[in-house]
Amino acid sequence: MRQSLVAAFSTILLLGTAACAPVERDGGSASRALETAVAASTRTPANVARDRYRHPVETLRYFGVRPSDTVVEIWPGGGWYTEILAPYLASGGGTLWAVAPEWGMGGIKKLKAANPALYDGVRTATFPRFEAGEQIVPDGTADVVLTFRNVHNWRMGYRNNEQDYGEDAFRQIYRMLKPGGVLGIVDHRLPENASADREKKSGYIKVSTVRRLAEAAGFRLAGSSEINANPRDSADWPDGVWTLPPSLALEAKDREKYVAIGESDRMTLKFVKPE
Repeated sequence: MRQSLVAAFSTILLLGTAACAPVERDGGSASRALETAVAASTRTPANVARDRYRHPVETLRYFGVRPSDTVVEIWPGGGWYTEILAPYLASGGGTLWAVAPEWGMGGIKKLKAANPALYDGVRTATFPRFEAGEQIVPDGTADVVLTFRNVHNWRMGYRNNEQDYGEDAFRQIYRMLKPGGVLGIVDHRLPENASADREKKSGYIKVSTVRRLAEAAGFRLAGSSEINANPRDSADWPDGVWTLPPSLALEAKDREKYVAIGESDRMTLKFVKPE
């Protein structure tokens, strides 16, 4: 009898724990679809080789990206994450926006030309918007906005390398999102005790700066992760973050040293637009 009571009590505890456990925004089927997209043969082999630094499955899972979502990828560059997001969202009827200045659309144009069946559905728009009439993501339509290693660029300047438009960029992102929508940021992390001047030239940025910009626009910090941390990166290299892979700005000089360090130490921050 006593054993039966213990078993019953244990069952109640387990049920209670399950009921109280947080439900992930990304379900099991979505997780499998994400793993399939990351393993897709359509990805560039050189990009696949960098998964060990960028942890795409863990990162997108942390941000809670679902295949049915409307996702905005800000400044996709050569399309490293686009190669994953496009098939992933296509698998669940989602929508991908790739947004950048016109001069930053070269990577997306190449992907569309090389594989129109996969990438023609990717919508494009201008970001940041400076002129009236430029195509933008409609306000309040995005479930998730993602930007990878870009906030430091906004702080370093846009036109003539002198205009800091970080505050305006975050305000524009805020307008894109639905209430309850997620902003996911990965960027090169500058130690908090470093000089603020280094944000203007090193390619690194402080977590406190990103938080200040996001929270000033109305976002709430929902969490942070060490998924993309690299403790070997001291963030004080002669040519800034570009000293490390993949840029290797010093070329042959101390190449083995920097390759052994790997890509930069990165913050992974999740913000939410309040309901």
